[in-house]
Amino acid sequence: MTQHEIMTELEMIIEDAKTAVLATVDNTGCPHIRWMTPTILKDRKNAIFTITSADFDKAAQLKENCHGEWLIQTRLLDTIVTARGRINLLDNSSIKNEVLEAIGPRLTTFWRLKADEESSLIVIETVIEEAVYFKPMKGLKQKVKFT
Repeated sequence: MTQHEIMTELEMIIEDAKTAVLATVDNTGCPHIRWMTPTILKDRKNAIFTITSADFDKAAQLKENCHGEWLIQTRLLDTIVTARGRINLLDNSSIKNEVLEAIGPRLTTFWRLKADEESSLIVIETVIEEAVYFKPMKGLKQKVKFT
C-alpha cells in the first residue's frame, strides 16, 4: 500500500465515521485519549486536521510533547487505520477557516463546551510519519512509512 492509497482510505473512513480517537501524552508520560472530529484537507498532503481550544489540556500536552496518534475506524469496525506523527498547533485564521468549513457542522459537543470564545480556537495538524491499515476480518495489516 502506498502513502496515496492509505490517505485515500483514511479520507473515506473519516467521511464514514465522522469521528476518531486522538492520543497524546502529558509531561509526566501519562497517555490521554479523546474523541475528536478530524478531516483531511485535499491541498495539504499527508496530514490530519482538527480544531480545539488553546485552553484545553490537549493543547498544553501537545506543547510539551508534539507527538500523537490517531485511531480511525469505520462504523462497522471492519477497517481500522492508526496514524502516528508530529503534531503542530496552528493559530492562523486561514487554516482555521479551512478546517472549520470542513468539520464545523459536526462540532456540536465542542461548541457546547467552548461556544463563548471562538478567538481561542487553534488547529491541530498531525503530519503523518507512519500509518497502519488493518482489516481484522480479513487478517490484512499493512504499515506505511511516510517521508
